[in-house]
Amino acid sequence: MMKYLFLFTFCITLLFINTKATAQSTIDSLAIFRLKEIASTIKYNSPTISDKTITTPTVPAAYHLTFISSDCLPVISRDGNIHSPLVDLPVHLYYTLSDNLGNKVDVPSLQIEVPGRYNNQANSNSKPFVVPALREWLGKEGNFIASSKITLAIDPTYQTELKDLAETFVSDYAKLLGRKITIRYGKPQNGNIFITLNNDEKTLGDEGYMMEVGNILTIKANKSTGCFWGTRTVLQLLEQSTSIPRGIARDYPKYQRRGFMLDCGRKFFTIDFLRDYVKFMSYYKMNEFQIHLNDNGFKQFFNNNWDSTYSAFRLESTTFPALTAKDGHYTKKEFIDLQELAKQYGVNIVPEIDAPAHTLAFYQFDHTLGSKEFGSDHLDLDNPHTYQFLDALFKEYLEGPNPVFRGKEVHIGTDEYSNKAAEKFRAFTDRYIRYVESFGKRARVWGALTHAKGTTPVKSENVIMDDWYNGYAEPADMIKLGYDLMSVPDGLIYIVPAAGYYYDYLNDKWLYENWEPVQIGDAIFPYGHPQILGGKFAVWNDHVGNGISEKDVHHRVLNSMKVMSQKMWMGNNKDITFDAFIVKAKQLNEAPGVNVEGRVKTKDDLVLHYNFNNRKIEDQSANKYNATTFKKLKRVASPDGRALSLPEGTTIQLPITEVGYNYTVIMKLKREKATNGTTLFQSPNAILWLSDKKTGQLGFSRDGYTYTFNYTIPLNEWTTIAIEGDNKGTSLYVNTKLAERLEGKKREFIGTKSKTACIQTLVFPLKAMGSLQNKESLFIDDLKVYNRMLTVEEIGR
Repeated sequence: MMKYLFLFTFCITLLFINTKATAQSTIDSLAIFRLKEIASTIKYNSPTISDKTITTPTVPAAYHLTFISSDCLPVISRDGNIHSPLVDLPVHLYYTLSDNLGNKVDVPSLQIEVPGRYNNQANSNSKPFVVPALREWLGKEGNFIASSKITLAIDPTYQTELKDLAETFVSDYAKLLGRKITIRYGKPQNGNIFITLNNDEKTLGDEGYMMEVGNILTIKANKSTGCFWGTRTVLQLLEQSTSIPRGIARDYPKYQRRGFMLDCGRKFFTIDFLRDYVKFMSYYKMNEFQIHLNDNGFKQFFNNNWDSTYSAFRLESTTFPALTAKDGHYTKKEFIDLQELAKQYGVNIVPEIDAPAHTLAFYQFDHTLGSKEFGSDHLDLDNPHTYQFLDALFKEYLEGPNPVFRGKEVHIGTDEYSNKAAEKFRAFTDRYIRYVESFGKRARVWGALTHAKGTTPVKSENVIMDDWYNGYAEPADMIKLGYDLMSVPDGLIYIVPAAGYYYDYLNDKWLYENWEPVQIGDAIFPYGHPQILGGKFAVWNDHVGNGISEKDVHHRVLNSMKVMSQKMWMGNNKDITFDAFIVKAKQLNEAPGVNVEGRVKTKDDLVLHYNFNNRKIEDQSANKYNATTFKKLKRVASPDGRALSLPEGTTIQLPITEVGYNYTVIMKLKREKATNGTTLFQSPNAILWLSDKKTGQLGFSRDGYTYTFNYTIPLNEWTTIAIEGDNKGTSLYVNTKLAERLEGKKREFIGTKSKTACIQTLVFPLKAMGSLQNKESLFIDDLKVYNRMLTVEEIGR
């Protein structure tokens, strides 16, 4: 009887506790509802020109309004002080509203108009176009003219701080404009560009700068980084015109971190490509380049066998030499040099070693490291050897006074591990956050703690989380835990080339018109939230072996880099529509000396035309891209006059490296013997085969892939061929008729229903005709290169 009485009493107690908890939850919900209701009604009157600090709006008694930040700190700082912009400027304020019970909610962003110091005059110059746009502009009348003998004057007081920046500017100026600029340390003279750290605008922070364009074009900032960004602006202005509108700019970023991530684990990108990308990102003031150093393909595409599934670790390792990928990797020196280059260009390299998932390369190096429960692409978190291995690997790149990882931050991955082992995963994450910190670095992680729910604590203080999917890391919860966030919403800013999921090309128009980093998935936070540091878009090469090339990836990134630059430096900007923005942005170079796209400057759509009628190879187009020859050329009779005879083992250098997508190349060819492995054209990035090594068919190779047309050039007769290429595929025309289009091929996998794309594109190589390795002579006539795709009728003509 006592037993039943005890059970009855216990059940009543539980019911009471549960009822009490439910009642308390209801009270809390009502309190939050009331807070949100009040927050939605708060209004703010814009300040006047005489106001030095913001005035907090009044709220009902028992409620408290706290100013947190603004989305324009050089104008309204976090202490609420107002620093007048040049002209009237809209600014968003971020407040929280709380009650006496400790409940708190964010107040929807309050936009105010901060009065400027000046008014733009009716005849003043409008804001010049650059990417990203200038934050503030006060136009004046007239123009600064950059002469052909322009001088760069550097304030001698800051020679030490500005010397490297000045030399970089001089080098980039020459690459961009083909002219020299002289450096002089001393006071500026009329017509000079002048750079100094003597700046009264202390609120501009480390990256902001002033640009004053008058008789002298002056860049001044608090830090050399600000001056450097100012030089990027000046270079963009100069590539558009040597006449720069007079006026004053106050320029600074809205978000402190503006990034891009490249998956090098599943597709190798050359070190030259990465170096070009540092300069490309820098030209558009993007300051964070994350390099994903290890990853693997999907098992179902490799006979469901972990041992044969593709994986790679891209960095030289002397601790574990066999770990380093054989099909492409970076030496330690190359990676150090890359980081030093990035530092010179204002870009922070964030190296990522991804663990404890995406680690098939570690298993294939040492089978004891793979998880038997969750798959070999997961580390075995119960195995002490796992931690010994990973400790040694991180230590190799972090230890010593001159570590391989030179920057202040290192990414440890921590994503997509099975949540059946959530507690062990959390312990792993916490361990490697602290391990990286023990070497003086700040740890970066992917968001996974909502997915990996548990009680094991994971360090959040001073840790940056890439929040990519709210189901894996609910951003509001991560903020409460204390993480600083990078906004990387997968459904908006992930590129997975030709995969059929996520984006193949980002929706740049939607991003331009709608997105800012305060939006993470379906969660939108107030502008100016101090824990949202910025944003980053990413390229993931999930489908290993799908034929994607560096050029294809770049084609997907090129416009998006400019759009993302605009959105993270400027924020939402209604000064210029997306369509107008993208037209103007496309006219800008990728960066001084960088041309991954393969753009060729021309006067019209005919890039070059060689008819070979003269002893010199002279371009008959308006562009005068004459070829370089080192020996006397032999010519032979052709149906159109004279043709070039290119003996075996001979090359002729051309003045163009390559021509990018939407091109047509037409020529007449004749051969007298059939030899496999004969090069027709080549560049550092590709080969066009007259006869490829295996089949003897016309084809091309790039990025480790070779594709052939089902066509062989016949012997002893003149044949007209045309090759056209765009970002979807490559076409061959023979004697004015389409012979074959390489596009839309699918790779099928035995025993599965899976299919993936096979990308058969070519950026046409033009650096040289022929090859020293050719074993047959060629005859070429009437070579024409167009920077557009001709119609069938035009090819026939």
